[in-house]
Amino acid sequence: MSAPEVHQLATGIPITCHAFNKDRTQVAVSPNNNDVEIYQKNRAGGWDLLHTLAKHDKLVTSIDWAPNTNRLVTCSQDRNAYVWDWDAKLGRWEASLCLLRINRAATFVKWSPKENKFAVASGARLISVCYFEVENNWWVAKHIKKPIRSTVTSVDWHPDNILLAAGSTDMKARVFSAYVKGVDAQIPAPVWGEKLPFNTVCGEFSSASGAWVHSVAFSPSGNYVAFASHDSTVAIANGPNNPVVTIPTGGLPLVSIIFTSETSIVGVGHDCTPYLLAERNGQWEVVGKLDQGQKKAAAASSAFKMFQQMDSRAQQSAPKVELNTTHQNTITCVRPHTGASDSVSKFSTSGVDGKLVIWDLLSSGLAGLKI
Repeated sequence: MSAPEVHQLATGIPITCHAFNKDRTQVAVSPNNNDVEIYQKNRAGGWDLLHTLAKHDKLVTSIDWAPNTNRLVTCSQDRNAYVWDWDAKLGRWEASLCLLRINRAATFVKWSPKENKFAVASGARLISVCYFEVENNWWVAKHIKKPIRSTVTSVDWHPDNILLAAGSTDMKARVFSAYVKGVDAQIPAPVWGEKLPFNTVCGEFSSASGAWVHSVAFSPSGNYVAFASHDSTVAIANGPNNPVVTIPTGGLPLVSIIFTSETSIVGVGHDCTPYLLAERNGQWEVVGKLDQGQKKAAAASSAFKMFQQMDSRAQQSAPKVELNTTHQNTITCVRPHTGASDSVSKFSTSGVDGKLVIWDLLSSGLAGLKI
């Protein structure tokens, strides 16, 4: 596998989330604080800080960048969401507040495929589906509430722009209708239902051991929904009436997943390395880790030997240990980078170590997998 592109955007500061613009020349990141930083790619292949968006009062939890309208949406623990539009005359980003009407932190935000709506997950046991009301010239929100019983951690849109998948800490992943009258055309979803008024529950699923859900993702066709749970499994559902397929990863929990094709998934999390899962011969399985360990461990060969040395030298603190992975701490976010939704060739990750990494999926070389 060719070495991934590694960019140290924040030294010693975690990156909570990131999102690229359409042509991948700019990236927006949240460096674990109230601001959003936008970086421009330079001629040397590095990144230069271009803008700082400062409106939120608390930690920015999620960012999404609409590729066609070139709008950013951000949400925060301050219970607010802002839509950012680029003003070419003023040479700056202008923010529009969206009243989410929630009393707990916003946790995740995602534009719909047509970019005329976005969904905000929250700790208020609901999802705010936001759209622009032309008559009043502002963004308004409708709430998906029942039967959510706890914090919503992640959302993802179906390609039809109507259905919405959500994962939460009440141990469930669900598929809802987010149809907004006057905004959406009525389109039946053969797999998930024919009549889809707002807040219809089209499917409800749980992991094998009933763990809370970290991340959800629709497949490119929208026929499958996958969700990663805290029991270190990824589950895949094909409609509300078919059995859920559960894939144990054998590692630490994944916190963010994406489909890279109709039959492959990339997941990242506490193991500090991306996992590739795929359907082969009709069975879903973990193909392997995409990080082949380009680095060598800089510390002692074993934890026991390291503590022996500390004891003999009367050291008070452990020496710095370098992991045998590209990321040196939990990976918090994974995004498609290059390719269509059903044939992603590159993806990007960011993590607690302050790194932004771009991975070439086609050069992974895992068992000759066609992706």
